[in-house]
Parts: sequence; structure tokens; C-alpha cells
Amino acid sequence: MAVSERRIIQIGNSLGLTLPHETLKALNVKKGDEVQVELGGNQVIIKKVPQMVELPDGIPVDFFTLLEEEMEAHHEALKGLVDR
Repeated sequence: MAVSERRIIQIGNSLGLTLPHETLKALNVKKGDEVQVELGGNQVIIKKVPQMVELPDGIPVDFFTLLEEEMEAHHEALKGLVDR
């Protein structure tokens, strides 16, 4: 994990910090994107909010969860197909 030190700055009436370009790129975060900020003990965890898509009729709400589980379960096989 890359570590960088940042300084808390004044932004209007709030306090904030900037993130390095490399961190934003790794998170695939761009201006206007929404992020989740979670406090875990003395750590702040920042995650990009996933874009919600409208599912066609007949597709269950948990489709992407099930898809992700299957992709994780078959990661090596799928990676092998990509490397072909």
C-alpha cells in the first residue's frame, strides 16, 4: 500500500485534504464522483461509490453480487482465459 503524508487544509468553512493523483487513479475517482468515507478505529477508509445501473425486467436485484461471487470463485480460470 502506498503511503503519503497530506496536510489538512481550510476549504470554505470546512476542513479537508487533497489526495495524490496516483491514489485517485488507483480508485478510478474523478471530479464529481461520489465516495464513501468510513471510520475504522483511527483509520479513514475511502471507497468509490459504485455506479448503479437500472436492471432490465427479470434480472434480480442481487445479480451483480452473485456475479462477483462467481467471478471470485473462478478467478484463476477467468484469468487463464484473459492470458490466452
